[in-house]
Amino acid sequence: MDTPAHNKQRPTESELEILRILWKLESATVKEVHEMLAATKNTGYTTTLKTMQIMKDKGLLYRDTASRQHIYKPAVTQEQTQKDFLGKMIDGLFSGSASRLVIGALNNKQISPDELQEIKDYLEQFENKNK
Repeated sequence: MDTPAHNKQRPTESELEILRILWKLESATVKEVHEMLAATKNTGYTTTLKTMQIMKDKGLLYRDTASRQHIYKPAVTQEQTQKDFLGKMIDGLFSGSASRLVIGALNNKQISPDELQEIKDYLEQFENKNK
């Protein structure tokens, strides 16, 4: 399996679309990823291939070359990617204030009662952990 470069970089929006597919599937060929992308956007196979090759070089994907068809797997977790983006957003857009981010998110989008309960449960766990 080809290992990715060590200097992981933040994914672009197009790369995030591919990562979301691979996080869901765990591994896939370029063809499989392209078919899922093509269901929602107009993109060419060679564009998908080139993007995935760049992602491998950036350290975002692993590539298994053992079989005829190369199999790609995410080299970054969804959780770590979200954490990296969130940290950058908090520092850049919200002047380091996590509360401004949360308040902004809650004011910006309608949330379901289930999501609200999940947030309340997390806050309670967070408070108990910090006591």
